[in-house]
Amino acid sequence: MGTALVTGATSGIGLSIARQLAGHGHDLVLVARNLERLETLAGEISRQFRVDCEVLAADLCDPQQCQVVEDRLADADRPVEWLVNNAGFAFKHAFDVSSVEAEQAQLDVLVRAPMRLTHAALPGMLARSRGRILIVSSVAGFIPGGTYSAEKAFTTVFAESLSGAYSAAGVHVTALCPGYTHTELHQRAEMDMSKLPSWLWLDADFVAEAGLKACEAGRAVCVPGAVYKGIQLATALLPRPLLRRAIGRSSR
Repeated sequence: MGTALVTGATSGIGLSIARQLAGHGHDLVLVARNLERLETLAGEISRQFRVDCEVLAADLCDPQQCQVVEDRLADADRPVEWLVNNAGFAFKHAFDVSSVEAEQAQLDVLVRAPMRLTHAALPGMLARSRGRILIVSSVAGFIPGGTYSAEKAFTTVFAESLSGAYSAAGVHVTALCPGYTHTELHQRAEMDMSKLPSWLWLDADFVAEAGLKACEAGRAVCVPGAVYKGIQLATALLPRPLLRRAIGRSSR
C-alpha cells in the first residue's frame, strides 16, 4: 500500500490519521518532537496493524531539523505515497502582546514547514504519477481572526492551488479544515475552552476519516461536520466588513 509520512503524529488528528492509514495497510514515517512518544507509538501501531513504522524526531520550527524530514520525503529509493502536513501550533495571546518569537514559530510550523515538505515530496509523486498530500488547515482560515487565521488561510489556498495544478497528473492535494476538535492543541496553548458548547466540538477520528476520504477522492477542500459547513457558507456569503466587525467584537 505504500508509505505515509505524518507530521504531528503523536496526538490529536495526526494520531488518528496515522492509525487509520496503518489500518489501510500503509507503512508509516511518524514525525514529532518527542522521540520517546514517537517510539512508543511506533511500537503500538506496528504490533496492532503489522506495518513498518519509522520515526523522525524533528522540531519543524528548526530549519535544520525540518531539512531532515524534507530529505526523507525526497528519497527516491524510499518513496512516500502520502504526506500529511498536520503539525500544529497555537498560543492564546493577541498580536499586540505576543512575542515576535512565538509568532515566528507559529508561522514556521503552520506555513513554512508545510510548504517545504510539500515541495520536497511533490516531484517524486509526479514522477510516479500518484501521490496524496493532506494539509490540515482550519475553518479559522475563512475568517479574519489574527495570525493563526492568516496562516491557515495560506494553507487552504496553497492546497487548492496545488490541487488544481496537479490532480490531472495523479497527485491529489486536500486542505482539511476542521473546527474545534478534541486534541492537545488548546491545552498546550493554555487556552480555557470550557465555555464552548459541546455541539461545537468534533472528534479527531471523525475529522481524520473525512480528510483521508476527501483526499483520496481528489477534493481540494474538506470541511467536516454540518455546523462547520454552515460556517464556511456563511463566511463566504457575508460582506467582509460585516464579518470583520463581528469577529472583532467576539475577540474582545
